[in-house]
Amino acid sequence: MTYKARKKLALFVLVVGLPVYIIIAVTIMSQASRFPLVVEFLIYLALGIGWAFPLKWVFKGIGQPDPDQESG
Repeated sequence: MTYKARKKLALFVLVVGLPVYIIIAVTIMSQASRFPLVVEFLIYLALGIGWAFPLKWVFKGIGQPDPDQESG
């Protein structure tokens, strides 16, 4: 995948995908029965970090200059 395509995909994930994921996670947690505070905190922590691992390849190197572009 080219650098520009990954950059566009990363922007889409952050602007559209992440808010949708947050809404789904909060909706599911609100429908579940009340957990003890520590368990609920750990679930939210896992949900908050867990979305990034499958998408790590999209964000890797996005902040760097375009490697496909010739310098000069």
